[in-house]
Amino acid sequence: MKKTKAKPRKSISWDECFMRMVHIIAERSKDPSWQAGAVIADERNVVVGLGYNGFPRGVSNSAFPWDREGNFENTKYAYMCHAEENAIYNANNSTKNCKIYTNLFPCNECAKTIIQNGIREIVYESDKYAKTSVVKVSKKLLKAAGVKTRQYISAFAKNK
Repeated sequence: MKKTKAKPRKSISWDECFMRMVHIIAERSKDPSWQAGAVIADERNVVVGLGYNGFPRGVSNSAFPWDREGNFENTKYAYMCHAEENAIYNANNSTKNCKIYTNLFPCNECAKTIIQNGIREIVYESDKYAKTSVVKVSKKLLKAAGVKTRQYISAFAKNK
């Protein structure tokens, strides 16, 4: 009787792996309207940083408003750190030449932070704010800096 040699099973792609991680880390967010997540991976596909949207460390989740509309000082936008920023702040190694995975295309402020920290590629899932000024400016900045952007929609998002 001839023995058959076992073959390795097919695994998920790195894009799928990291985008699923984006969804998991986003669940740490306390934001009632949008849970953003970000994962930074280096050239060897080693995770360098994770982040989600929320108030800065040490600031109580009840200290400031979570509202989306109204006077700037009375909305979450004045106080919140974005997932991309937090992933960079939390990085355990250099982010130079890394990729960042995120479930929402980065705003202009995050684009500047991404560029300044040497990240070379953004893999995003949703571009639902593509027509807003902050995303239009973000795309101009990223293009000028030579940062590659591409959309990847995970199986997790497709099944939501």
